[in-house]
Amino acid sequence: MNQTKFNKTVLKNGLTIVSEQVKAFRSIALGVWVKSGSRFEKHEEMGMAHFIEHMLFKGTASRSAFEIASSLEDLGGNINAFTGKEETCFYVHSLDTHLEISVQVLADMICNSLFDPADIAMEKQVVLEEINSVKDTPDEYIFDVFQEKVFPDQALGYPILGMPENIKSFNKDNLVEFWKKYYHPANIVIAAAGNVDHSSLVDLIKLNFNFTESADIVEMPKAQLASNVNITLNEPVNQTHICVGSGSASYYDADRFDLIALNTYLGGGLSSRLFQTLREELGLVYTIYSFLDFYKDTGIFGFYLGTDFKNQKKAFDELKNELYKTTTEILSEEKVDKLKEQIKGSFFLAMESTFKRMSRLAKNEIYFNRFVSADTLSETIDKISPDSIFTAARKHLIIEKLNSVILSSGKINA
Repeated sequence: MNQTKFNKTVLKNGLTIVSEQVKAFRSIALGVWVKSGSRFEKHEEMGMAHFIEHMLFKGTASRSAFEIASSLEDLGGNINAFTGKEETCFYVHSLDTHLEISVQVLADMICNSLFDPADIAMEKQVVLEEINSVKDTPDEYIFDVFQEKVFPDQALGYPILGMPENIKSFNKDNLVEFWKKYYHPANIVIAAAGNVDHSSLVDLIKLNFNFTESADIVEMPKAQLASNVNITLNEPVNQTHICVGSGSASYYDADRFDLIALNTYLGGGLSSRLFQTLREELGLVYTIYSFLDFYKDTGIFGFYLGTDFKNQKKAFDELKNELYKTTTEILSEEKVDKLKEQIKGSFFLAMESTFKRMSRLAKNEIYFNRFVSADTLSETIDKISPDSIFTAARKHLIIEKLNSVILSSGKINA
C-alpha cells in the first residue's frame, strides 16, 4: 500500500474535516457528507432529501446551474451527488491542483443555493421522470417494494426518490426548512483523499464554508423490522423478479464481517455458491446475487434473482434450499481462507480509488468517530472462522422469517 497520512480537525462550529494524504496520487476526491437521508423524512416529506440534492445543483447567487456543472468538468474533473438512507453526499473528483475551486464550488452549493421557485417547478418534472424510469426497470423497482415491506410504515422503508404526490407538494418554504434543519456544520463531515495537504484543506474550508445558522442534531427513528412478509405483485414483466431477505447486522454488530464473508460465499460473484448452482449447474436464472445493507441500528441481508415464469417456483425453492444449507453445514477452513482473501482483495483494490478512500473515511467518521486503518481491518477479517460464519448464518438466515417480494406476470405460491 502507498504511505498515507490521516488527519482530523473539528472546527469551533462543529464542522468535521477528515483527510487521508496519498502523495503517489495526482487526484483528490472531496466529499461533503450530510448526516441526513430519506430515513429522516416525515411521511409528507418523502423524497425531500433527494429533491434537495437536486436543487443544490440548480444555482446560487454567484453561479448558475451550468457554471456549477462546468466548473470542474472544464478542468477534467467531475462533480456529482447521491442520496442514501442515512446520508447525502456531494462530491468532486479533480486533479490535486484544483483543490481550491473544488472547495469553492461545493461550499457555494451547500451554503448559498437559491431554491428558486421556477427551478423547483422544473426539477419536479425531472424527479417525476426519474421515478417513472425506476418503475420501468423491474430489477430496480423490486428493491423499493422490498424495502417498504421489510420496514413498513416508517421512513427507512420509504423510497429515496419519494412518491409523485409528495414531489408535487414541495415548495420553497418546506424545502428550505428541511435544508436548514440538516445542512448545518455540526451535522456535516467533509472528507478528502488523495494528494491533499490537510492544513491547506482546512484553511480553504474555513474561508469558503460560511454557515449563517446552526441547528440541533436530529436523531433518526428506530427501525422496526417485519418478518415473514410474502408479497406477489402481478406486473407485465417478461421475467419473474424475486427479492428475498431479512433484517441483519448493523454497522455496530460484532458479526458484521461474518455476514460479509457469508455474502461473498453465497452471492458475491461468478464463483459464488448461488451463481454456480442456480445458473451454471441448473440453468434456472440469468442473474442472481446477494446483497448487504448496513444501517445505524439494523441491516438487510438479501438475495435477488431473475428467472422465466415457468422456472420461478423451482428457482425460488432452490434458493431457499441453498440458504438452508448454510445453517446446517459448516464451511471448511480452506473455503473460509479463500473468502477472507476475497474480502481483503476487494478492500485493497478499492483503495486504489480516491473516491473509495474518501467514502470510507467519511463513513468511519460518521459511524465510529475514528479512523480505521487498513491493518486494523485486515486483522478483523483474519478473525473470521468457519464457526463464526455458521453462527451468523443461523442467526440471520432463518428461513421461516424471510421476507419475499415477487414481481411476475403469473402467480407463485411462496
